[in-house]
Amino acid sequence: MAASLNDSIQSPSISSCSPMRRVSLLSVFWLVSSRVKALQVDSVQRWMEDLRHMTEVECMCVLQAKHIGAEEEGGHQGELIVASALGAGGEHVVTRNNLQSLLRRALVVSTELGKMFQRLEKGRWQRVHSTAVRANCHVRSLVQEYGAARSTPPEMQKYEKSLLEKCMELTNITERCLHTDDEFFLKSMTEAIHEILTNVSDSFSNMIDMALANEIQVLIKQVESSDSVYTISSAISNLLSLTQDGPQLCSIIAKEGAVVALFKICRQDCFSDLYAHALRTVASICCVEEGIKQLDKVDGILCLADILTEESSDEAARAEAAAVVAQITSPHHTSTQHLASFLESMHDIVTALIKLCATASCGEVFLLASAALANITFFDSMACEILLQLNAVQILLGACSDRQRVDTPYSKDQVVTILANLSVLGQTAPEVLQEKGIERLLVLLGETPSSPSPSEGAACERVQQKAAVTLARLSRDPEVARTAILLNAPARLIKLCRSPAERNNSDSVLVACLAALRRLAAGCPDGIEPADHQQLIKPRLVDSFLLCSNMEESFV
Repeated sequence: MAASLNDSIQSPSISSCSPMRRVSLLSVFWLVSSRVKALQVDSVQRWMEDLRHMTEVECMCVLQAKHIGAEEEGGHQGELIVASALGAGGEHVVTRNNLQSLLRRALVVSTELGKMFQRLEKGRWQRVHSTAVRANCHVRSLVQEYGAARSTPPEMQKYEKSLLEKCMELTNITERCLHTDDEFFLKSMTEAIHEILTNVSDSFSNMIDMALANEIQVLIKQVESSDSVYTISSAISNLLSLTQDGPQLCSIIAKEGAVVALFKICRQDCFSDLYAHALRTVASICCVEEGIKQLDKVDGILCLADILTEESSDEAARAEAAAVVAQITSPHHTSTQHLASFLESMHDIVTALIKLCATASCGEVFLLASAALANITFFDSMACEILLQLNAVQILLGACSDRQRVDTPYSKDQVVTILANLSVLGQTAPEVLQEKGIERLLVLLGETPSSPSPSEGAACERVQQKAAVTLARLSRDPEVARTAILLNAPARLIKLCRSPAERNNSDSVLVACLAALRRLAAGCPDGIEPADHQQLIKPRLVDSFLLCSNMEESFV
């Protein structure tokens, strides 16, 4: 799903930079250090003096052959613009660089502020002051760089001024604490510094949010106003990259109108090649409630239904539309207002999704479509009835035999989730029997991870648990219970109960297997061995659970 895309932005080290970039970094360091007297200790001054005479042959050769800056009128050399890239690749390059610089700087400043809180609690005044100086440098550098790269909105300028004043106040007050041993004074200063530090953190967070919102507005404007597919695609890529940095950024992106702009793209035939890209970004934004609200306001569900049901839509666009459906129908969301409009299009969406499961060309497409169906079956039983009418049992069980479509425990988790929800309906049992679904459930009960990945292990546990739940529900039908007994289902369930390693020490799998075993025993008591019946069937469920669970109690 969309949430699986992870793009990280890493700050380049000096050693890995080009010669021109090294000069820029050193120039920035000179600019900052000249304004902070606290850093001008003898060792630093000596290093800076020696640095003037240090050269690298490779750098000098390159610099002699390259133009550094143009002469302006009056003989003044061009100022250093750290994030200037307009001439190199268009405004979208500038915006991307600004965003990357903002995120890198924000991370550095946040780290320094966090260190200050920790060191303040421990009373390490020398380190508190040095950290305050560093934070002050980073904040001033951020403000200067951003102001050089783009005009700062008036409202943001107010935050900048207040933030810079508080940072300077923080630096001055921590310096005073270095020159006294008065415990009463230091205690009172600790409280004052803590309050100032909290204000600095809040002001910095607000300023960064406004700066990010300003850059996001530029990207959204490119999506809305540009006729160039390349420009729009680049802007969408930058928005998608931002969504991977957490829900706070997703909320900002949603509030600035990204969802509205992206659905405008998805409603224009001339941009059909961008549908999949735009919908993947929408799915990422909709991990927060604000994104879903914006989707509901622009009738995004109707647009999704159109893309899913349109025969001319390519598979990639339909798969990403399914990802959006899976996101907005996730049980984790607390708001359900959008589901009212979803119900109006549910029949068309469910029909299109099960068709996509049947025709999926790869495992990722099947996973997205089945995940959307699994979520839908949780909140409305009518969806289960629609699926039964569309031969969903046959399609899903058939897909389990197709390695091209169902190739991971994650896909199997979605399939068995749908089957578990369908098994609540009485008419599901005959179809499962007809498609030899009991055999498939027993195979799923033996699902094991192929790697030490914790997420894959957890997925296998869910597959085992839901397979046992499905078997228990279906076994209310006597014919299903007899078939399961003939296929030696009790032996598999008993092994899962008695062997913690078989179920990866999962208590939820144990409870589900005990419930399924008791359901089978109720329909066919002769299918269970007396010893197993005595320990796993006859006692209370909690007693059997304690007997089988891997509990190590200490009575010391």
